[in-house]
Amino acid sequence: MMRISIFTAAALAIGLVAAPAYAQRPEPGTGPVAAACQQDIEKLCANTTHERGAARDCLEKNKAKVSAACAHALDTTGGGRRR
Repeated sequence: MMRISIFTAAALAIGLVAAPAYAQRPEPGTGPVAAACQQDIEKLCANTTHERGAARDCLEKNKAKVSAACAHALDTTGGGRRR
């Protein structure tokens, strides 16, 4: 009985620690690159999804054609989600 209680307490503690990390993940297509590059995405990457960095990859490939604000966002932000 004691082992079950310890196991339950440990599982609950791990869940409580991990939950905030999952809650802070923004939806795809809502970050600073999406905001600064919306028109560029529509024009240059219309058939690209926002999942797993595909839109960012498309923008990077077309970097010479994107707006100055979009290029700045690409240069000053991380790679986003790459899973």
